Amino acid sequence: MNRTRLLALQILVAVLAFAFWHVVTTTALIGDPKKMQFFFSTPIDVLSRCFHDLMGGEIWHHLAITLTETFLAFVIGAGGGIVIGFWFARQELLAAVFDPYVKAINALPRVVLAPIFALWFGLGIWSKVALGVTLVFFIVFFNVYQGVKEVSPVVLSNARMLGMNERQLMRHVYWPSALSWMFSSLHTSVGFALVGAVVGEYLGSSAGLGYKIQEAEGVFDVTGVFSGMLILTVVVIAVDGLVTLIERRLLVWRPGQVTQTAQG
Repeated sequence: MNRTRLLALQILVAVLAFAFWHVVTTTALIGDPKKMQFFFSTPIDVLSRCFHDLMGGEIWHHLAITLTETFLAFVIGAGGGIVIGFWFARQELLAAVFDPYVKAINALPRVVLAPIFALWFGLGIWSKVALGVTLVFFIVFFNVYQGVKEVSPVVLSNARMLGMNERQLMRHVYWPSALSWMFSSLHTSVGFALVGAVVGEYLGSSAGLGYKIQEAEGVFDVTGVFSGMLILTVVVIAVDGLVTLIERRLLVWRPGQVTQTAQG
């Protein structure tokens, strides 16, 4: 599909969603408009609050803190997931020994870990980064591990017949195989890194978008809550777009990728 047409359809979905939101909160379609506005505000009020906050300047300080925590959580979590995923995939005994422990740690509810991280690292950015890392790491780890394990035995045998050593196999066989899986996980990880930062701020912080949302919620300022959520949504879309650009650059060899790049 043409990218311009796809973008137009995506924008249309957003416009229809905002239109439905406006109708529901300003008419008696579902119930009393005043009650609906108390619980959901209105899109005009939310957009107006977003504009006011962005022009006021204070929100940029909170946004910078949240983005810093998100970036650190994403880099540390994704980096650790890639390295350890490759390591475990190439060491079958190691993977077999630690398999139940990895699964057990991954099953732990992250919200339960937030107070522990706050106790260990304080209420600064590192407790939020630690929470984000736990969300990002396992997503990337499992995808990279599976990507390396999915290498075609035929391709691997042919590469070895050509005399490739382990370093060359890693660069020309294992790494390209894992890239598609890795970027698939990175798209999801961006959102989870932000979730970790915001949840950590929501549970205990003096700055950040999560703190602003919690502050608005504390005084029943539903417009402020939805405004913060909308800003978070835009940030996630922007960061995910950046990941997509990097993915297209590194995976230009992938079937269908050349055509997409040309259309772009």
